[in-house]
Amino acid sequence: MEKIILITGASSDLGMAYITENAEEYSRIIAHYHHENECFMELCRTYGDRIVPVQSDFSCKEDVQQFIAQIKEQNLVPTHILHLVSPATRSVKFHKSRMEDYELMMQVSVYSVVEILKAFLPEMQKQKFGRILLMLSAYVQIPDPKFAAPYVTAKYALLGLMKDVAAEYASKGITVNGISPQMIETKFLKDVPELIVEQQRTAGPLQRLLQKEDILPMMKLLLSEEAAAITGENIGITGGNHIL
Repeated sequence: MEKIILITGASSDLGMAYITENAEEYSRIIAHYHHENECFMELCRTYGDRIVPVQSDFSCKEDVQQFIAQIKEQNLVPTHILHLVSPATRSVKFHKSRMEDYELMMQVSVYSVVEILKAFLPEMQKQKFGRILLMLSAYVQIPDPKFAAPYVTAKYALLGLMKDVAAEYASKGITVNGISPQMIETKFLKDVPELIVEQQRTAGPLQRLLQKEDILPMMKLLLSEEAAAITGENIGITGGNHIL
């Protein structure tokens, strides 16, 4: 069976790291991006036809539909879906959060992947195979998240989506899982106050933020054929912070 992975947020630090580590696993990589950056364009040049870059602004419903249509026009049927895309989170007190923040988070993080799954799960079901992995957050595991209500709300919505879809498709050869890492040292943190980042850096046994290399092995496992018996799970990657 030809292995084709669709990666949303492929131009993120984590998306590019996953591609670099695992490109040889797939015959084609459908790589969603919103804004061009030189590192991502260089990655596309490196792997040539193996990567199919598709630009889309997931904050726009029509763009999501066009994104799906572009993939179908090229007769590409994903066997794997890795959903990484999310607006950058901001640290803001609840009473200062805006409805637009919730709407943006839900549209980009949740509604986009709902449309993608609706479009491609029927084809996965015909093949009796599929691997789906959603990027969640340690915020859905730790007892007291604060100052990130729109982000936390969207991640809990993704968790519920993951659980429901996993249950419905468990008997059809399709697994759906999530991973919930603590703060990762990437450009995603650019809008997070340095004080919060430093608190996370010194909070756990590792005495550092997570690195991409801490996350990639679990991503690879959950997207592998060997993970057929793992579905509906949200795997925490916390560096031991949760046990303190």
